[in-house]
Amino acid sequence: MLEMELFSDVIKLISDIRHSKLHNSYDIAIHTEELVERLISEGKWKSAQDLMSLIKLRIARFISALPQEATPVNIMRHILKIIRDEYDTGFKSKGEGHQSLHHLVTANINDSEDYSKLLPTLKSSLLNNLAEYKVELESSMDNIATQALEHIHANEIILTVGKSNTVEKFLKYAAKSRKFQVIVVEAAPRFHGHLMASNLAKSNIQTTIIPDSAVFAMMSRVNKVIIGTHTVLANGGLRTECGVHMVALAAKRYSIPIMVLAHMYKLSPMHLCSSEQDAFNICASPADVLPYSSGPLLNKVHVYNPAFDYVPPELVTLFISHQGGNAPSYVYRLLSELYHPDDQEL
Repeated sequence: MLEMELFSDVIKLISDIRHSKLHNSYDIAIHTEELVERLISEGKWKSAQDLMSLIKLRIARFISALPQEATPVNIMRHILKIIRDEYDTGFKSKGEGHQSLHHLVTANINDSEDYSKLLPTLKSSLLNNLAEYKVELESSMDNIATQALEHIHANEIILTVGKSNTVEKFLKYAAKSRKFQVIVVEAAPRFHGHLMASNLAKSNIQTTIIPDSAVFAMMSRVNKVIIGTHTVLANGGLRTECGVHMVALAAKRYSIPIMVLAHMYKLSPMHLCSSEQDAFNICASPADVLPYSSGPLLNKVHVYNPAFDYVPPELVTLFISHQGGNAPSYVYRLLSELYHPDDQEL
């Protein structure tokens, strides 16, 4: 009962994600930020150390319950860095920040900062910082979309896979001033590509939907591939919708650039050990692939319906976030800016 009281907010968020009440990573990111904001304003903590311990407990609960869902963990991991930065800034403003050159040089190498000291202004400064961070999350998709004209040119043929709200907004923004064609891969067995194609067609974008099996045949006509992703791993690889690896290989064969639209909260310090590990992949219901109405056939076959594909970084040309475009090799630098080294392994 005590655990339920302590983690009721986390349990509700986990339940909403599992039961698809939160349909995309943006909604998950916003709800996670609001969860931590309530913890800061209403939680029982006194020092930065206490607060970070409470957040780390929630991170551990998320990792054990939803190892494949990186967004809430990444949001809380970034907030841990905000707490550290605000704590350091608070004491420096009080005149306790005068440090030797040796300490400044070795601070990141051997950081043993004591976060147990009380800082009266910490709560207010954190709430102000999180309010700015929430605005950044809310405007991230718009900021990515405004870069569309830099990457999409007149009369091009763009290929995308399945349904991505970020890609949809990106293409619609470009369509305001340029004419181009979009080929949408239907992404079986969930067939989210049909909804994507319908939404693009309503915005007067010339759209063609194709089955997954036709990707290689159509790729030679394509100018570039633009996709979304579930997670960007530490090496620049992708954990993305099943079927995208096939598209990436076809694009590589024809030297077609692949652009990945990714919010910063999708960048994870996690590395891939195996595409079959529990923390990477899950198998959805086989009923999507082989309906239960198939009857006797079900007793003779094993059906696997993996949710994710791993796309190695050498198949990706460019990542586009609200901060601009970066090569996969630059992801390590972005991770060092997003997360504190002590929080990358939790």
